[in-house]
Amino acid sequence: MAEEMDLDDVWVLCRDVLENGAPLELNDEMRALLSRAAQQVAISQQDAEDALRSHSTAMTLLREIHRRIGEGSNRLHEARDRVNELQQQVDFDGAQQVVRDVLAVEVVPFYREQAERTLKQSAGLAEVLATGRLNPNLPDRPQLAALSQRVQQGHPLELNDDLRDLLRRTAPTAGASETETEEALKSPEGAEALMGMILSRFREAKRRLLRAMFRMTSLRDSGDIEGARQQMRDVLAVEVVPRFRQAAEEQLRGLDSPPPES
Repeated sequence: MAEEMDLDDVWVLCRDVLENGAPLELNDEMRALLSRAAQQVAISQQDAEDALRSHSTAMTLLREIHRRIGEGSNRLHEARDRVNELQQQVDFDGAQQVVRDVLAVEVVPFYREQAERTLKQSAGLAEVLATGRLNPNLPDRPQLAALSQRVQQGHPLELNDDLRDLLRRTAPTAGASETETEEALKSPEGAEALMGMILSRFREAKRRLLRAMFRMTSLRDSGDIEGARQQMRDVLAVEVVPRFRQAAEEQLRGLDSPPPES
């Protein structure tokens, strides 16, 4: 996306000029970039043109662009982290409110679009929770979490083709074999148990890896490289979720790699 590329380019420019003291050269190319970026952070074209008439006002413009990009990016990142936490807790109303709070203050169109997509997704998951109907445009595991919560609320699980397809897609990502998956899909009770297993394996795998990475980092920083390696080996000894096995293997390879030359 051109807009995102402009924001990235201006962010690098801000780092070079505002943090590292590089000169701001107001040539035609620079004026065009700053003019585009200004409009992309909701500064009017007229205000940008006025600012670009002198070096001092161009610097003020650059600082304002930098502020809007930085605050907007941080705000969106923090909101998405919080939304993910709330969606894992199946609190879709809370997740939507987090995004609405962002939209109440965000002026940068690109970040507003990203927030609106997140809000739409969370609203879609709330619909899955309310109706039990799956949505092909939504991510798989959050939909499983919504269905699991719906069952806990006392609603029966409808073992239809959409749910079978969803479980067949997600079961391998949790390390479940095709045989155990097909056996579970013979009854609503089996499907419910499979759904719970998929969700719990991911929760446990994430906690296990984060704890191991914390210990690994502490041991590595204290000079105990072998102890740090053992943390990842311990994870790999029990982990069945492919995504988290891969992450542990990458951490282990990183520890086995020679340190970069100074």
